[in-house]
Amino acid sequence: MLLSSKLFQKEASFLAQMTILMALLSCDLSHVVEQLPTITAQTSGSLIALQYDENILFKCEAKGNPRPTYRWTKDGKDFDLHKDSQLIIEESSGSFLIPNTKDKAKYQGKYRCYASNKLGTAMSEESEFIVPMVPKFPKKKIEPAVVTEGDSVVLECNPPQGIPPWQLYWMTNDLQHIEQNERVSMGLNGNLYFSNTLLSDSHDDYCCFASFSRIRTIVQKPRMVLRVNPSMKPSILVPSSHYTTYLKKGEELELECIAEGLPTPSVEFIKMWENLPNRTQIKKFGKLLTIPNVTDQDEGKYMCKAKNDLGVAEHYFQVVVEEPPSWQEEPVRSRLAEIGSDIHIKCPVRGKPQPTITWKRNGQPLDGVLNPLLSHPYHAHLTEFVGSKPLPNVQLLALRTVCCSFPVQCLFCRRREDPEGSLDGERYSLLKNGSLLIHKVEMEDMGQYKCLANNSEGTMSLTTELFIKGQPPSLIKQGSMAELECQVECDPTLRRELETLWMKDGMNILTNVSEGYFTDDGILQIVNVSHSDEGNYTCVVRTSLDQDTASAYITVLDVPDPPVQLTLSELKDRSVKLHWVAASDHNSPITEFIIQYEENHWEPEIWKELLRVAGSQFSAPLTLYGHINYQFRVIAVNAIGRSHPSIPSKRYKTPPCAPDRNPENIKIESQLPHQMDISWEPLLPVEHNGPGLEYKLSYRLMGVEDSWKEQMMKRHSFVVRDTQTFVPYEVKIQAFNSHGWAPEPRVVTSYSGEDLPLVAPEDISVEVLNSTLLRVSWSPVPQTALRGDLGGYTVSSRLLQSHTMVPGLKPFSEYSLTVNIFNQRGNGPSSSPISFTTPQGVPEQPPILRATNFQKDSITLVWAPPHETNGFLTGYLLQYQTGMTLTYLSHVTSYDCVHELHFSKNKLSFVLAASSKQPMASQEWFVAVMCGVALLTLLVLIGCFVIKNKSGKYTVKEKEETLADPEAQAMGEESPCEYSDNDEKLLKSSQQLFTDIKADDSSEDDGCEFDEDGSFIGEYSGYKRRVSTEVNGQAPVTS
Repeated sequence: MLLSSKLFQKEASFLAQMTILMALLSCDLSHVVEQLPTITAQTSGSLIALQYDENILFKCEAKGNPRPTYRWTKDGKDFDLHKDSQLIIEESSGSFLIPNTKDKAKYQGKYRCYASNKLGTAMSEESEFIVPMVPKFPKKKIEPAVVTEGDSVVLECNPPQGIPPWQLYWMTNDLQHIEQNERVSMGLNGNLYFSNTLLSDSHDDYCCFASFSRIRTIVQKPRMVLRVNPSMKPSILVPSSHYTTYLKKGEELELECIAEGLPTPSVEFIKMWENLPNRTQIKKFGKLLTIPNVTDQDEGKYMCKAKNDLGVAEHYFQVVVEEPPSWQEEPVRSRLAEIGSDIHIKCPVRGKPQPTITWKRNGQPLDGVLNPLLSHPYHAHLTEFVGSKPLPNVQLLALRTVCCSFPVQCLFCRRREDPEGSLDGERYSLLKNGSLLIHKVEMEDMGQYKCLANNSEGTMSLTTELFIKGQPPSLIKQGSMAELECQVECDPTLRRELETLWMKDGMNILTNVSEGYFTDDGILQIVNVSHSDEGNYTCVVRTSLDQDTASAYITVLDVPDPPVQLTLSELKDRSVKLHWVAASDHNSPITEFIIQYEENHWEPEIWKELLRVAGSQFSAPLTLYGHINYQFRVIAVNAIGRSHPSIPSKRYKTPPCAPDRNPENIKIESQLPHQMDISWEPLLPVEHNGPGLEYKLSYRLMGVEDSWKEQMMKRHSFVVRDTQTFVPYEVKIQAFNSHGWAPEPRVVTSYSGEDLPLVAPEDISVEVLNSTLLRVSWSPVPQTALRGDLGGYTVSSRLLQSHTMVPGLKPFSEYSLTVNIFNQRGNGPSSSPISFTTPQGVPEQPPILRATNFQKDSITLVWAPPHETNGFLTGYLLQYQTGMTLTYLSHVTSYDCVHELHFSKNKLSFVLAASSKQPMASQEWFVAVMCGVALLTLLVLIGCFVIKNKSGKYTVKEKEETLADPEAQAMGEESPCEYSDNDEKLLKSSQQLFTDIKADDSSEDDGCEFDEDGSFIGEYSGYKRRVSTEVNGQAPVTS
């Protein structure tokens, strides 16, 4: 025991010595190991010098080896602490104190500390020293505000500028807060708004207080006096005029609307033609609308409506939501193109306003770039065809043969369908969506392309790297026909000995039917292309002086071979992992695999798609149903089409389990008043997950019954009988099999059957607005009497005059009107009929107007009364327009064609006459003209007589036209004014006859005779009344 104690003491002593030794070593090492300076303590943020504070400390401490030295900058310039004797410097660190003296304002600025040694420099955060000025309200006298009771008034605060945050209050001199409500409120600018004033608002100590928390200062504005004199339609105080608000997407929208009026108007915000979004918040007693995180859908026109009993005031806000440029989809950062192809570099940018897009290539703008392809006078073309159309990506080169002492060789490639020279011109196109399209890519197009999108909200850029690869192989689908054409140009003198040979993979091609190759004038045809035709084809052209070659590689495309080696792993109750091996893709990459399944219980030998995966995957986890015996197969897909299905995998049977889901699409219909028909979409057979599937239907009266009534069934419909009329029920359906229940179902709410409404609408009132429009109003029917879902109201009217059956109301007619309510069940009882009469309206135009009884100095107009007078007929308005030809008249001739009018009943007679200051027959020129006309007429009659004697035939049509309108002939012959209906030079004048023809004149001259033919009488003989009167008069002639 003694020996053990001694050993313990020696061990403890040894450990103590080792501890001391390690401490000494660490101290020595800390002086030996060099270390970069690191800031350990610093002043951050802003320091505000308050009036009663002590000295202000700017702290800067750092560690490092060698020991760091310190320096300061103020406002970005070096600041030497030792040059200012007022500063208190801590020698052990870089910290210093600014004394709180009267001249401390000179130290105001932004400071930063730097700690340095030979290894580097550490920099502190920037801190700002602020010497605030005490904010003050201006000392000036404020005139009292005198208003009439009910007027609005604004007490302005106009707070002084200070260090935020600051808060405003309205109080009295004894520090009592001014109560704010819908009538009195403080705006965002600090002003106190009275929508209307009351006598109790009269005070002489309204004070605005501004509190600046960071400098612990509260200032008060001189008191304001408000005097309210003993009673206005609402009007908008804020804002004062219409304005448009521009916001960035994601910002908060604030619309303030303060109104004046008495009684205090209520303020309502409305979005025109739309509903306010759910995010809308109404604050400040309904006067401030805010919408956080605005989107494009929040853009539009908003209205603030203030209303009271005396009227309504409205103000409109136009809100525009702008968005800086952003990508519609993730842009592609690099593209690979083939020489001669068209490349489309997308710039999928969006923004508002629409961004302006510019493109640069390798830093240089692309505006107006023209890069025509080079061409030469000598070239050979090798193009390829499948069938009769060229492949879009074929680019084959051939060398021409030039038989000269200086053979020049030139390469040139073009598509066969392009016309000669079509490659020249501008190859860069800026599409409407901002994308860049490069036509017929060249190797020189390789580089960086930068898309710059800019609008008023910002700028975005996209840099895309374009890589150009060499000419691709020619791609041919299996089973098609390929053509290789070798076009050659050479010296015409050697054209006869020009020879063209074809080789495949270095071996000569024997062109015959069995090999499937044909040649014709430099064109090699490959019929029914197969995989064996894949390879390198060379065209050899030669003469006695020279030869040249051009080659193209043909790749044969086909659908993939079916996947092989299907295996299953990770076998679980409801999942399994399927593996496969991809076979040959036949030169077209596999884009996806389609996994199908088949089960041998419900639908044997029917394959259904289960899953699709990318072409780069060769395994997939599969989620399965319970109690199903599965087998799987895989189909590969490429750009050519689908492969044949693979050989199916081994079968795998999942164990039974409870259903995974409940029936959906629950429909509740009510065909009869006291029952409810419930149906639903049953589960698919594979979704049973086990034997013995049933459905549990649960239902109860909503809000009345606590317990559920339940029914178990295998079918997917049920009828609930003896229900109340149109009451809400809660319904749920849960699936069940022999292994358990499906998850808890959702509850569906619907109503039981409807019945006919019990009562008719009451308080029917009719307001006749005009002769064809009326307004009908009524009191709504109570919900208890409706007994169903309100479908609407039916307004029916019955015109008492049975002979009028036209849509709409008829003027000057008597109606009887009833109103009844209806639901899906049918119409309810009708209300008591209400009779009303529509006022008089405008009469219809007379259906017939004819001229008859043509006399030498008068005609008679006859018309029929309108079908519908739409009131009491008071008279007729007659109008006429003259159309005459005036020829060979003296300058003293005057015309007065209508001198006197006579009306009677429905007939008008008037006289047309012309007068002159001098008898026309006494003028010499008139006698000469008449003689000439008589001579010409005689010659024409002689000619007609000769022609008639030669041929006694005439045209029936001309004869009928001659006799067609005797009335018009008579009028033309007897008119003393030389009136001509066919003259193109009508007098551009119109006159109206404003003499009223009274409708009650029909009692006069009922026995007058009409001088008219039977055809005209037939046009209006169907009317029950015909009225006509003729009055003849002679107009005086002026001499």
